[in-house]
Amino acid sequence: MKLGSATWFTLVGAAASAVHYLSAVFMEGVLDLNPGSANLLAFLLAFPVSYIGHQTFSFAGNGSQHKQALPRYLLLACSGFAANQIMVLSLLNYTILPFWLALGLVMGIVAVSTYLLSRHWAFKHKN
Repeated sequence: MKLGSATWFTLVGAAASAVHYLSAVFMEGVLDLNPGSANLLAFLLAFPVSYIGHQTFSFAGNGSQHKQALPRYLLLACSGFAANQIMVLSLLNYTILPFWLALGLVMGIVAVSTYLLSRHWAFKHKN
């Protein structure tokens, strides 16, 4: 079955987001890590799922090579994570939202920008 880039991006993103979200909530709630540390460790667990999935499925037909795509996607993912961390910690400091809800809201916001930048920059074939 042939799926489009946006569909694969959604499926891979959902898998990576599930790894990130469930790991972070577990580490914060069960292991009692502070929210910032839990979020960072969860991001590190989810990154390989995201990159490998997107390179293999979401943007497989665009001809990008690892030597170009990996550094770009790493920069994009780290930038997205920095925005994620700032927004999550700000929500926790300035609202009464629990970690699980703040993280979920922020991850949804960051996902849209990550897709657009991935498609038009990180995995774009170099001419």
